[in-house]
Amino acid sequence: MALEDNFERVLNRHAEIESLLNSGEAASDPKKFMELSQEYAAIGKVVEEIRKFMDLKNTIAESRELIDDPNTDADFKSLAQEELREAENQIEDQERIVQIALLPKDIADERSAIIEIRAGTGGDEAALFVADLYRMYQRYASTQGWKWEELEANEIGVGGFKEVSAQINGQAVFSKLKYESGVHRVQRVPVTESGGRIHTSAATVAILPVAEEVDVDINPSDLRIDVFRASGAGGQHVNTTDSAVRITHIPSGVVVEQQSERSQHKNKAKAMQVLRARIYEAERQKAAQERSDARKSQVGSGDRSERIRTYNYPDSRVTDHRINLTLYKLDRIMEGDLDEFIDALTAEDQAQKLAGMQ
Repeated sequence: MALEDNFERVLNRHAEIESLLNSGEAASDPKKFMELSQEYAAIGKVVEEIRKFMDLKNTIAESRELIDDPNTDADFKSLAQEELREAENQIEDQERIVQIALLPKDIADERSAIIEIRAGTGGDEAALFVADLYRMYQRYASTQGWKWEELEANEIGVGGFKEVSAQINGQAVFSKLKYESGVHRVQRVPVTESGGRIHTSAATVAILPVAEEVDVDINPSDLRIDVFRASGAGGQHVNTTDSAVRITHIPSGVVVEQQSERSQHKNKAKAMQVLRARIYEAERQKAAQERSDARKSQVGSGDRSERIRTYNYPDSRVTDHRINLTLYKLDRIMEGDLDEFIDALTAEDQAQKLAGMQ
């Protein structure tokens, strides 16, 4: 059975990592130790599901043996038949669970994430839509018990954002939100539109896994750091010191600005966190593309130019174009009720990967 051919490989790797972690050899290399620890935790979950599957297989085999044995008395045979029915009812579902557990894992899945939302076409209406999306994800994060920390917000006078970002800390944040990267469209009558005509505006969402210092090797000599005086929207919160920070990573051209804090030190720390996340995500995307161009057909490609979802206010309709799923509960979705979309996208991605392995 092809499925079980993988069991020994996984169990052996689990034992090998355990030995490496216990030996103390890996502790001398912080990056390697973190990678091994993450892999060990991930494989541990797979091992648990494999053992459940094997226990069911053993129960089925032992029950059948007892049932077929002419020396088994009636009471034991009846008990064996009951155990056989229960195990047979469970094993198909458990086999599916194991298949999914054995799929190649994205090492970033268990990480916290940085969300960046930027206004696209649509002027002020696009900026207002950015604010709506920002609140939507903030409310979803609250339902998950995640911690939300605003990083930077470029506000405009009408209550919207040209761009806004936040760090979301918690267990497996990236695995839940990674399918949200892309272009989100909104169709509605703007509050500033006296004629009542429906406009289409857009915003771009980017979800980046949080990167630690050991994940990305950034040479300080590759950075240009500029400091300047911070200023808020409409002249508010103007700082009298050079607390705002702009960091440019010269090799990649990535530029990050932070001015939300009054402390230059805090702004620099936040900017470095975002810079690491952007470079780490770029490296992940490059590696994934090199491994296989099949990722282009996968749900979670993370292509930020891809139109992924439309929010139609007149019909209270939200459509995810990647999986052709339409839900007529726009109000609830904007309040953070995203589980149905996220679960469907996860299931579709798993189905595509399973099909690709066959």
